[in-house]
Amino acid sequence: MYADTISTPRLDLLPLRVSHADEMATVLSDPALHTFIGGSPLSPAALRVRYERLVAGSPDPSVSWCNWVLRERDESRLVGTAQATVTGTVAEIAWVVGTPWQGRGFASEAARGLVGRLRQQSICTVLAHIHPEHIASAAVARAAGLLPTGEEQDGEQRWRLSLPR
Repeated sequence: MYADTISTPRLDLLPLRVSHADEMATVLSDPALHTFIGGSPLSPAALRVRYERLVAGSPDPSVSWCNWVLRERDESRLVGTAQATVTGTVAEIAWVVGTPWQGRGFASEAARGLVGRLRQQSICTVLAHIHPEHIASAAVARAAGLLPTGEEQDGEQRWRLSLPR
């Protein structure tokens, strides 16, 4: 199953639950997090509504929404999210780490753990879309084995990793 817990050296990627919304609203509260991804921080109530929709799953039965919160094991606190949208043998991944925990390698660790899990499944291609000026996200994608393709979609660069079958 894609949405089981994924453990890395310092993190547990826990399947998203609606009950994570209150703590995650604080983790994601810095407007700077939205510089490249757009939008603005959500209130706990608005995040609960969003998480209810995500936990319910995609309305398209051919698409799986897999969402995790990142729990730093040492402090037992949530520090970010990771996600994979799976369609057939293609997974599109994304990650966000709260501002206070950036620069510690948590996003790279989570992305590598996520790609490792996808490698165990029937996934052939892993994609990410990254704003061309978002140097930190590009470094995370590279750390997870993805490479830029030269393709763009909605102003973002497409990164790809082909997994051996």
